[in-house]
Amino acid sequence: MAQISAKDLIPNSFAMSREDIAGQLGMVWELIKAPLIVPVLRLSVYVCLAMALMLFMERVYMGIVIVLVKLFWQKPAKRYNWQPIEEDLESGSSNFPIVLVQIPMYNEKEVYKISIGAACGLSWPADRLVIQVLDDSTDPVIKQMVELECQRWASKGINVVYQIRETRGGYKAGALKEGLKRSYVKHCEFVAIFDADFRPEPDFLKRAIPYFLRNPDLALVQARWRFVNSDECLLTRMQEMSLDYHFTVEQEVGSATHAFFGFNGTAGVWRIGAINEAGGWKDRTTVEDMDLAVRASLRGWKFVYLGDLQVKSELPSTFKAFRFQQHRWSCGPANLFRKMVMEIVRNKKVRFWKKVYVIYSFFFVRKIIAHMVTFFFYCVVLPLTIWIPEVHVPIWGAVYIPSVITILNSVGTPRSIHLLFYWILFENVMSMHRTKATFIGLLEAGRANEWVVTEKLGDATKNKSKKPRFTFKIGDRLHLLELGFAVFLFVTGCYDFLYGKNNYFVYLWLQTITFFIAGFGYIGTIV
Repeated sequence: MAQISAKDLIPNSFAMSREDIAGQLGMVWELIKAPLIVPVLRLSVYVCLAMALMLFMERVYMGIVIVLVKLFWQKPAKRYNWQPIEEDLESGSSNFPIVLVQIPMYNEKEVYKISIGAACGLSWPADRLVIQVLDDSTDPVIKQMVELECQRWASKGINVVYQIRETRGGYKAGALKEGLKRSYVKHCEFVAIFDADFRPEPDFLKRAIPYFLRNPDLALVQARWRFVNSDECLLTRMQEMSLDYHFTVEQEVGSATHAFFGFNGTAGVWRIGAINEAGGWKDRTTVEDMDLAVRASLRGWKFVYLGDLQVKSELPSTFKAFRFQQHRWSCGPANLFRKMVMEIVRNKKVRFWKKVYVIYSFFFVRKIIAHMVTFFFYCVVLPLTIWIPEVHVPIWGAVYIPSVITILNSVGTPRSIHLLFYWILFENVMSMHRTKATFIGLLEAGRANEWVVTEKLGDATKNKSKKPRFTFKIGDRLHLLELGFAVFLFVTGCYDFLYGKNNYFVYLWLQTITFFIAGFGYIGTIV
């Protein structure tokens, strides 16, 4: 029998050379590119340019207002007629209102002593102060440690109460809500809230509480965060740059123009009556602090931000902790916007322009548009235009607008101006996670209510007696999404270097390096 070759078994119609296959694929690409791909990408460019303009105008507006506030606005102490509380020799400490201090914590082994000690050191009459440690810890050893610390301070005459719950229902919001139900709280007028890594100065209450006494419509006094570990690593420096802009500009402008801003969840003092009138703490989103602030504002309550009243705190220094925190901070506001936008529109108690500010500026631009335009425009759409040269991105959208936005963002932390370029690249990487979290919140998808407590290392990384442990866990250290984008941007940069005309390859390769660094987990403290 004659030998049968493989070619005899394959029909001639399928026996095509590689060149024929490539030619047919190229033909199909050309057929769909002009009527479908090019119009869709061009539309994407227009949408991204519109979002970039919205963010640009928001940043310029905030920049103009903060300059006017600094030059012409009265200081908060003068606007709200701040006067110190004087102790009366006859009535003793009765001039001081009774203040509740709440410290919610969850397995805070490294920092619980710091926060409890700082709260117990507040300069306030002992008979007018109640400190409530709300411990949701699941580790029995840590629970015992926290309880013993509370007992130690109680033995010194401090009114500190150790409070636990059966379950962690509602997470932080549930703990705060449960704490306000206690019988000894009914005599308290105000509540100061500090997370477990926050350490207020002794004069904190004496500087904050007087704002309430002559302003019965004031619900919240918010202090600024200061970071004790901002120089620990590059990750903490990047966070400091972002958060300093938030406090220096966003909170200041909201306080001065509309007496509204988002409560930061800690380092603030609330009027308990305002909390109750607004409906109390709710756990429907992962931003219970912002939820309460919006509801209280819709009922006519005012807020004041004090930039000179600062509370020391800790930034997450591991990439894993930072990613979880950013998911919560991005998903929660988007989910809250979904739930409250119509309630804000229908509200009759606040003026029209305040509604516009809350819906458009506070929620839509800052919490949704800012994340999406950073990721889609500069990490997806702009690289795709290199492969499809028929779609052009104007230089003002690709270079000028992001440059101005970046410069305006840098005003909060002048000492880190030399890190500005790397901050841009890092923010582009994080915008991918923030955009994903924003969509999860808007669609109320699977992880919309995921709550992971941000890990605090305290002084653990400064302990010289212990050698650092370098562990390698695939799930914690390898991030496939970042690595995938790194490959995409690298290939796109190579194509632009060989065939492109816009010289985007320099930016693309630098962004590739940043995605690779994040993808392999070499960001922040490694423990």
